[in-house]
Amino acid sequence: MNQFIVEGGFPLKGNVSVSGSKNAALPILAATLLTAEQCTIHNVPDIRDTHTMLELLAGLGSKIEFEKNTVKIQTKSINYKKFPGQLACKMRASVLLAGPLVARFGEIKLPYPGGCVLGARPVDTHDFVFKSLGSKEVKGKMPEFHYKGKPKPVAIIMPEMSVTGTENAVMAASLTHGQTKISLAALEPHVQDVCHFINKMGGHVEGIGTHTLTVNGEKKLHGAEYTVTSDYLEVGTFALAGILTGGEITIHNVQHDHLDAFWNALREIGVPFELSGTSVKIKSSKKIKLKSLKRLQTNIFPGFPTDLQPPFTILLTQANGQSYVHEALFEGRFSYFSELKKMGANVKRITEHQALINGPTKLHGARVKSCDIRAGAAMILASLIAKGKTTITDIQYIERGYERMAEKLRELGAHIIKKVD
Repeated sequence: MNQFIVEGGFPLKGNVSVSGSKNAALPILAATLLTAEQCTIHNVPDIRDTHTMLELLAGLGSKIEFEKNTVKIQTKSINYKKFPGQLACKMRASVLLAGPLVARFGEIKLPYPGGCVLGARPVDTHDFVFKSLGSKEVKGKMPEFHYKGKPKPVAIIMPEMSVTGTENAVMAASLTHGQTKISLAALEPHVQDVCHFINKMGGHVEGIGTHTLTVNGEKKLHGAEYTVTSDYLEVGTFALAGILTGGEITIHNVQHDHLDAFWNALREIGVPFELSGTSVKIKSSKKIKLKSLKRLQTNIFPGFPTDLQPPFTILLTQANGQSYVHEALFEGRFSYFSELKKMGANVKRITEHQALINGPTKLHGARVKSCDIRAGAAMILASLIAKGKTTITDIQYIERGYERMAEKLRELGAHIIKKVD
């Protein structure tokens, strides 16, 4: 199993450019199924999840070229016979194929999705969406996500502000003749990016960036060229890396308003940084006494991102005093605590959603594992400031979500290598 070996204690310095957003690229790639014409998608991160999605699309019959972060893709027809169902079971984002499949071809036939184990993540919201749109569930001997019948225009009140549920609803409605209104829609930056891409294809999605979306369906969508938005989660991760190591780095390709709650948390803890244009400069915090946070609570956008809670918790281990963390979205997010304790962190889980972090605590090297994508990123951040060497296993999770993370860190001065077994 491949590993990262990290020697801590080296400040990061220099410039780093963030990649395209994984969470935007995957649904946009799925949305290319909405047209028979070729689509060209730029700024696609070259990561495991991208390759998995492209393999799933190729299994359906898509013709694909992927080079230098640009995907050229065309799907004239589909065929389920070569679809790699076992691969779909391992990836949560495979459910995003459902919306465009039912919209264009009138049928979904997919295995239930898998992915990071962060707690209960049922497909109930997706079932609700397709039933609301008039598709009929097909029940067979084998359990699978199977619906037939092209969607019809309706008014949908989402049972929860689900990101993938909203994306599926928008994609399904985009080829539905008439108007579909989606209330209590998610409005994360990657949801907005999918909507903008559909509009680039000739669709009509209104209310982008709000909790109410109106989709005026078209009979046909055309091919389009589109650039995926930058990954605000990668921005946050590298910002924390610079702060923790006491370095000075400038991060490029940043859309500041995607991280308003994150910037506010940094200000509250006493971190010096500067936002300008499409970049952020992290200034040296070596002589700064970081303050604890009375409450760090994750929330749906534009609240503090749940995916940045594990990396930010590493910063709280270095703050003076006790910080309270409320993980409001996923009951499995604190699974990385057992790994962090191996490194000497003083973290205590009160409930599945509440935790106390005491600092500052000197961390030391240990053998730890990645429990999921963001927990893996947290382990890397902890290892950058730990005394001695840290071995991080299960790095396939990290490589699912971050493009060239070890290489980018090395370019900034980190001592990190990948050991290939």
